[in-house]
Amino acid sequence: MAGDVKPIRSEADYEAAMGEVETLWGAANGTPKGDRLDVLATLIDAYEAKHDPMGPPDPVEAIKFRMEQMGMTRKDLEGVIGTRTRIAEVLNRKRGLSIGMIRRLHERLGIPAEVLIRLSANEAA
Repeated sequence: MAGDVKPIRSEADYEAAMGEVETLWGAANGTPKGDRLDVLATLIDAYEAKHDPMGPPDPVEAIKFRMEQMGMTRKDLEGVIGTRTRIAEVLNRKRGLSIGMIRRLHERLGIPAEVLIRLSANEAA
């Protein structure tokens, strides 16, 4: 292990911290190595949030994620999005979400409307 933990201020610092995390991965909690891993992970998270902020999720990915969380199948979306064909079109990015679909997905699945309103990756291209 290297000496004191220092702030991550550059890409080189970031790469060094990532390399050290690899060597520490799996260290037990409450041990010196485990504590160092926790501190490095926190510093890496802060650096990534500042230098490579992640935007809101793609609407289709948000729907798929919520379906997985809730143990839903495509059939469960019939009352929310529409017919099986319509569901397939939306999830395969062949059709955008209508205002009605957005409202129902927000109300019934709890997906934030601001996420659903965004263009999907396919529509943005």
